[in-house]
Amino acid sequence: MFTMGGAVFPLLAIAGLATAATPYAPQTPPLTTDWTEGLGTNPWPEYPRPQLQRSQWQSLNGIWEYRNAESSGAIGAPPFGQELDTEVMIPSCLESGLSGLQGQNTLYSWLSTNFTVDDDWDGQSILLNFGAVDYEASVFINGQNVGLHRGGYFEFSVDATEYINFGADNELLVFVHDPTDGEGAVIPIGKQTLNQRHIFYRPCSGIWQSVWLEAAPADHISRLDLTADMDGEVTVTVHSASGNATSVEVTVEEGDETIASETGTANSEFKFTVPDIQRWSPDSPSLYNVTVTLGDDQVRSYTGFRTISKGTVDGVVRPLVNGEFRFIFGTLDQGYWPDGLYTPPNREAMTYDLQLLKDLGFNMVRKHIKVEPALFYRACDELGLLVIQDMPSLAVQPNAAQQLEFVRQLELLVNQLKNYPSIMSWVIYNEGWGQILTTYPEFDLTERVRELDPTRLVNSVTGWYDHGAGDYSDNHHYANPQCGTPFYSTPSSPYDPERIGIQGEFGGIGHNVTIENLWNVQATISTIPETYEIGSSIEVWNYRSRVLLQELRDQIQRFACSAAVWTQTTDVEGEVNGLMTYDRRLKRVDERQWREDIEGLYSAARGRVG
Repeated sequence: MFTMGGAVFPLLAIAGLATAATPYAPQTPPLTTDWTEGLGTNPWPEYPRPQLQRSQWQSLNGIWEYRNAESSGAIGAPPFGQELDTEVMIPSCLESGLSGLQGQNTLYSWLSTNFTVDDDWDGQSILLNFGAVDYEASVFINGQNVGLHRGGYFEFSVDATEYINFGADNELLVFVHDPTDGEGAVIPIGKQTLNQRHIFYRPCSGIWQSVWLEAAPADHISRLDLTADMDGEVTVTVHSASGNATSVEVTVEEGDETIASETGTANSEFKFTVPDIQRWSPDSPSLYNVTVTLGDDQVRSYTGFRTISKGTVDGVVRPLVNGEFRFIFGTLDQGYWPDGLYTPPNREAMTYDLQLLKDLGFNMVRKHIKVEPALFYRACDELGLLVIQDMPSLAVQPNAAQQLEFVRQLELLVNQLKNYPSIMSWVIYNEGWGQILTTYPEFDLTERVRELDPTRLVNSVTGWYDHGAGDYSDNHHYANPQCGTPFYSTPSSPYDPERIGIQGEFGGIGHNVTIENLWNVQATISTIPETYEIGSSIEVWNYRSRVLLQELRDQIQRFACSAAVWTQTTDVEGEVNGLMTYDRRLKRVDERQWREDIEGLYSAARGRVG
């Protein structure tokens, strides 16, 4: 028998009645990538959280078991001790081919695995960590309900110590509910939908980021807030599990050499200065290792010394990186994969996209209404790609309770990602999706984001319904840029010279391809004609791209354009406007031409300064 919240449940896996789960086998997705084959059963073996890393850890990624739970009532009868129906890959989206399921309408799910904890960990706290579960996760260990988390993009941890059998088998069972945009749900979902159409895609349910265990002392570091500015000042808050005012030590290292060390108090902010630092920038992404010690707990982290701000340069409000204006140019990056959906096949695949952008000369990526695994931001830190980070959007305007939940998750976003040097701006609302248009909540939300993170800029409303909040005056216009200009098209707003002029989205030029490079789902193929503009060949696509980039350059020279976002890195499902096709096998870009044109944007911006 097992207990949960005082209730008693029978052990149903009676000898002779249990059936083996169907073995894992990847399903054939509508489109593959070069990474689809040969991934094996040890996905994402890297330590998942580079900003707070412990030496004693154990990955729980790999083959788990899955059962469709059918309804919310299933949580009242957890399948403790049972073989579930089929094996599944974790992490993965249950709707993806790589999961082994390629499910549809996976609204309620049971996921289970078994693990052992070495006797050497006995006497320490055992922390069970999830990178992200979409959308709501109830966690059971050895028959006990140990935690509930809500929010499909955010990491969470459970102190599993009192539920663990050391040196023996342990059962981990997770109940997942993901309504996406069904059941009347209004939750942060980004581009996910149960009803796929042109710019809205197949959803991602389940445990789609890494799961791992780690051992730590009872009073351990539960969160680390760490930033460093261009002058070498480090600002730290070390949060502890106990909340006590314990002494902590922070050391900054360059290679094997400790170059600074400071002692402070846990749960209180303190500052110190590191001399003779190399600044982090897109041109020179210098990073420094950091070690933090609280009692018997020690974690590894890292930082980069840089300052993001805004200022008036020759009469124009500009974004500043380390006190200097540089034109910021990147792509709209959706972060979708045809074989894994939200979950890239592996780290190599994920960094392939970023390296392409860097090689072409982009210095930024706009992470579009999705939150990536922590290793994505680490890669941007290492490559020197600035990140404009969107909050995942709601599909429709929320009621009061739904808005409160949106705000709670916005705070999770900022607190989870604010240590990464590459992130330069937060985006609250995209094109009015989920934005309340009667009371203008973006003003209060902007101030809340600034309270949580005063070190970055805030783009309150990218594209539409701009009432004057935030640091950017943002325009979306695909047919041609309207960036910091004295002309605009609705529903975008006139350029506001008191804020930074940015072309938040433009381009979007399409080019159709043969079925070998298309998401082979007829419903989405039928939406390809909805593309803003379609070129008849790759040569024409590059010609039209050059025309738009030359027009953008002209607006940099003539007006107040400071940043721009080209749509987009890759095709996604029925969208055929990427620098690459969805499978990453066909590059549309004439790489030499694009490097020249991107450098032309930077040259034009340099010509506007002093």
